[in-house]
Amino acid sequence: MIEPLQTEDTDSDAEGHPYILHLFVTGASLHSTRAITNIKHICESYLPGNYSLEIIDVYQQKALAEREQLIALPLLIRRMPLPERRLVGDLSDTEKVLNGLGISRL
Repeated sequence: MIEPLQTEDTDSDAEGHPYILHLFVTGASLHSTRAITNIKHICESYLPGNYSLEIIDVYQQKALAEREQLIALPLLIRRMPLPERRLVGDLSDTEKVLNGLGISRL
């Protein structure tokens, strides 16, 4: 399941710009493992060579998690292209993830 936390429709410049993604997870939990597998597959399938993915374990980097004011995990943040977007869940619904990230299927 995935729930967009912030949605804006001003992504006209998203195409062609590198995607900077941060995935916040809770160790090796089932949901975290699924989210990692799912986002890696989506990135390789729809953004090959056009993304940077950083996986952050909130158990290992508590200060960063506090600074981001995380409300639910796993959480994917699209930093670039702007506007920033946040998606919560195991990222298993590819269509919703693509829509949430502003990626068009070709």
